[in-house]
Amino acid sequence: MTTVRRGGGPRSLGASLLDQVLAETLDPAYARAARARAVRAAGEAAPRSRRRRGQFAVAAVMAVAGVLAAVTYDQAAAGAQGREEVRMALVAEIEGESATTDGLAADLETVREQVTAARDDALAATAVGQRALDRLAGAELAAAVPPVSGPGLLVTLADAGPDADADPVGGTTEADPRGQVRDGDLQLVVNALWASGAEAVSINGQRLGPTTAIRFAGEAVLVDFRPVTNPYLVSAVGDPGTLRGRFLASPEVNALAVISDTYGLRFEFAQEDELSLPAGSFPELRSAVPVSAVPPPPAPEPAPGG
Repeated sequence: MTTVRRGGGPRSLGASLLDQVLAETLDPAYARAARARAVRAAGEAAPRSRRRRGQFAVAAVMAVAGVLAAVTYDQAAAGAQGREEVRMALVAEIEGESATTDGLAADLETVREQVTAARDDALAATAVGQRALDRLAGAELAAAVPPVSGPGLLVTLADAGPDADADPVGGTTEADPRGQVRDGDLQLVVNALWASGAEAVSINGQRLGPTTAIRFAGEAVLVDFRPVTNPYLVSAVGDPGTLRGRFLASPEVNALAVISDTYGLRFEFAQEDELSLPAGSFPELRSAVPVSAVPPPPAPEPAPGG
């Protein structure tokens, strides 16, 4: 018979079971579930941390962008102000130089009138000088030197009006360049007027002479290197009836009428009882001959049988 003592084997077995229970307080399944939850929590914490870092980075980038935008705006404002100051300075300089040029031109015109008066007085003192003066007056008229007034024909050329289909809210569409008066159109009108017998011609107050050029530069028409603007008024002094009939029959006018009808240019003309044309640019003197060296005009031939 085996005697079981107090504190013997059974007591040691109970102690080992108690130690195991205390060492493994959780069931293995619960432990695995706890570890899985820990892993999931760590996995969720990492994206949140990354999101927070991303938010911080975005905020930093926005802050830097705001600073750069502020600096750029300040620089742009300073640049715009500087450009405006430069522009105003250039405008003031141009106005000052223009005033100086106008003053010099007025002084030149005064001196030119004085020289012309002294020349006329000197030439009119002799018969030879008077003949030279008469020839000079004809040459000056052909060179558009003196102002001219009298009846004639007034021709109006203007750009085409705005398109009826233009946007009424956003503004008119870009103008068709084919609907703008070009230098060639004015040349057609001027050539037709000269061929019709015009004695003097001007465009918007700019007198035309034998050396006057009509050119197109950028968006401006230049007459004798001076800009003229739309509408273009072409004045021609001469017999109105003769000018009108020959002008309408000229091929240049027919060609211009086709252009005007195609692109909508404004092309009108009217007879005028009185037109005033200013003096043209004074021609540059390139050569001169003494009056005494000018041969007298040839004597008229005797009539047959005389």
